Amino acid sequence: MVCWPVLKRIQVILRKEMVREFLAEFMSTYVMMVFGLGSVAQMVLGNNKFGSYLAVNLGFGFGVTMGVHVAGNISGAHMNAAVTFTSCALGRMPWKKFPVYVSGQFLGSFTAAATIYCLFLKAILHFSGGQLTVVGSTATAGIFATYLPNYMTLWWGFLNEVLLTGMLQLCLFAITDKENNPALQGTQALVIGVLIVIIGASLGMNTGYAINPSRDLPPRFFTFIAGWGKEVFRDNWWWVPVVAPFLGAYLGGIVYLLFIGIPQNPQRLENSVVCEDHRITVLPKSSLCMTSSCTPVSAAPANIATVAQPAPPLSGSMPLEHF
Repeated sequence: MVCWPVLKRIQVILRKEMVREFLAEFMSTYVMMVFGLGSVAQMVLGNNKFGSYLAVNLGFGFGVTMGVHVAGNISGAHMNAAVTFTSCALGRMPWKKFPVYVSGQFLGSFTAAATIYCLFLKAILHFSGGQLTVVGSTATAGIFATYLPNYMTLWWGFLNEVLLTGMLQLCLFAITDKENNPALQGTQALVIGVLIVIIGASLGMNTGYAINPSRDLPPRFFTFIAGWGKEVFRDNWWWVPVVAPFLGAYLGGIVYLLFIGIPQNPQRLENSVVCEDHRITVLPKSSLCMTSSCTPVSAAPANIATVAQPAPPLSGSMPLEHF
């Protein structure tokens, strides 16, 4: 029986910010990967009777949605080491949190792979005749990690992963950018899940759209120690889903910030409203003066240039809203 002081100490530790963020990334990644890997297992082991490629896209997409709901307000629910790297590289979070987030993601992904292995072990052995194989008609290693098809070369696969992860990061910035056209409050998780489904349904065939080191490397390592052996690192493909997403996410973030995310200055001369001495120098139709002491008058003729010094705020006045 655990004594009360020990429980209190555990509680204090769990309330620390870094610990909470680690656990949030662990749990959100675990949820995402259980649903995602489970959908792949049912497609492969059920001979397409209990799943399909579309079902895999839905499994990963809505798995991401559930992961965001699990931890979105604690760590942001990155669930992706490349997304965490980009956030740090672009100054959106401190580098000291990078190992905390990534270790939580890797552990959550590894644990999810172990969970799916335990749940589907009987089906895996039945499907493959008792052999844990990486290639061939009864291969089952692809349930856990991505493998390059025969028609793809290593570097074409690398470029695929860079592009897909770049699209992912670019759209994530757009979904969450309050200065642009973000997803409605409360719908971000669903929209991000739809984004994953779109990427998989339209661009995922060539490489299996890992687009996430935390999604691919930990389950691959699990299959290595679970009996599939060193064949899971065949063809040197294993490093591509680790390296390419970092490059792709960073480039995608840079492209969004350069082309779309430039801060806009809401203060424009033609839309400015100045309340002074009970008059407004310029009054566009869309402007609103919310101070009760302001009385609108006609604007000055267009050919008269006037320079007005900003007036001090009136006592008890409310701030003006810019449209």
